[in-house]
Amino acid sequence: MAKLLIIGGVAGGMSTAAKAKRENPELEVVVYERTEHISYGACGMPYVLEGVIPSLSKLIARTPERMAREGVTAHVQHEVIAVDQAGRQITVKNLITGELLTDSYDTLVFATGARAVRPPLPGITLPGVHTLKSLADAAAIEARLGSAQRAVIVGGGYIGLEMAEALRQRGLNVTVVELLPQLLANFDPDIAVLAQEELAAHGVGVRLGDRVLGFSGNGTVEVVHTESGDLPAELVLLSVGVAPNSELAQAIGVALSPQGAILTDSQMRTNLPGVYAAGDVAAARHLVSGQTVWLPLGDTANKMGRVAGTVIAGKEARFLGVLGTAIVKVFDKALARTGLSSQEAVAAGFDFRSARVSATDHAHYYPDKRPLEVKLLWDGPSQRLLGGQIVGHGDAVKRIDVLAALLFKQATIQDLADLDLAYAPPFSGVWDALLLAANVALAEA
Repeated sequence: MAKLLIIGGVAGGMSTAAKAKRENPELEVVVYERTEHISYGACGMPYVLEGVIPSLSKLIARTPERMAREGVTAHVQHEVIAVDQAGRQITVKNLITGELLTDSYDTLVFATGARAVRPPLPGITLPGVHTLKSLADAAAIEARLGSAQRAVIVGGGYIGLEMAEALRQRGLNVTVVELLPQLLANFDPDIAVLAQEELAAHGVGVRLGDRVLGFSGNGTVEVVHTESGDLPAELVLLSVGVAPNSELAQAIGVALSPQGAILTDSQMRTNLPGVYAAGDVAAARHLVSGQTVWLPLGDTANKMGRVAGTVIAGKEARFLGVLGTAIVKVFDKALARTGLSSQEAVAAGFDFRSARVSATDHAHYYPDKRPLEVKLLWDGPSQRLLGGQIVGHGDAVKRIDVLAALLFKQATIQDLADLDLAYAPPFSGVWDALLLAANVALAEA
């Protein structure tokens, strides 16, 4: 019986394991995960901490016991510390007992994910300074909430803004400190400022262009030191980014991208025979720019794992790439994006144009209509769509998926204008906001 061994669980690893076993029941599948949980909805953690979801246990998707019933052996709190690719063997440390053991494989998958960046700042090891990458991280923050009154979030990305809302809703005084001159670096500045305004409207302080210098306190964090002045805090969240856990793969000669993520082909194969990668540790091809990028997102990880599992089981599948489609809730507003931002379009060498329209998510005469902002980017010479960003309320911003589908097919702004979109007053104007944006774009093209 051929043996598939997967290093790492969660989205990439468990999707690979489950799919491979379903497609080839004769395959022996073994997973080693160094944390306590093999599969959970990490994106739901801010909403548990906010109190919208009652407990962290609600986020657990698969357990070792469930996987055993499906024919997959999953070991938690077991860390793979070495790989012998020539001998097709790994060395594993039992993190509970300290015992070392070995295991063999025919096919190996790196699904080692990414880790939260912890910059080497003074006082960073003080109790009360947290990251949010695992259920254990979330539990530690949850335990801190009862005694904290003031929080500082270092970093204004997706997790930083979701946690700003969560902590503010729990009654804390919250300040976001961001080194860059804007929040949400992969949005255009004129769109990102809408997130900043929403934070301010709900009492969240924002410091842009400010550098954190360190942390201090008597046995626990009490002060965050920044270039523009000190901030008192009993809880600090570091949300300055993540890095791929690719060191183990690199040690055996797996090729990496400039960002340190594992390079694969469209079947998730690495440059080494019998070695695959999936999830947040793996790089991907951007479908608009054609460049190799690293965009660690949960839905992408699941897709990569599904492809890897199918291919390893001996069937056909492919992962073509990513668009960076994402959405984030910031109190009463939501911001969504897909494709390239203006800065990314310039970096990719496009002679791009852009247009932005202000519309409403319902017909103008329908009760409770709300503002909806749409920004389009396209290539000037070809009129090919390059990206889009939408800001609105609730599900209205899911219109971003229409743009993502068009980007996937390399459509033009004329293609967008030609779409036959659904209309009824409770859902959109007779001219949907996307169509209005397309018409403005065509007029400016």
